[in-house]
Amino acid sequence: MVTTVNCPQCHKPVTWNAQAKWKPFCSERCKLIDLGDWAEGNHKIVGHTSPSNNPDDLDDYSEYH
Repeated sequence: MVTTVNCPQCHKPVTWNAQAKWKPFCSERCKLIDLGDWAEGNHKIVGHTSPSNNPDDLDDYSEYH
């Protein structure tokens, strides 16, 4: 039985096996497009918040040094 998945970027079928170099993507191009979307903040993991840049929000670990 051959397992296939759809490329997350272009939705073309991708055979899921050891020879599928870019799985789950169909090509390096689709992989890089997806990576760029993550880098630009277009994809997010639900429930994850961005860290604050406010130094007052950081924990004070000075007592451990």
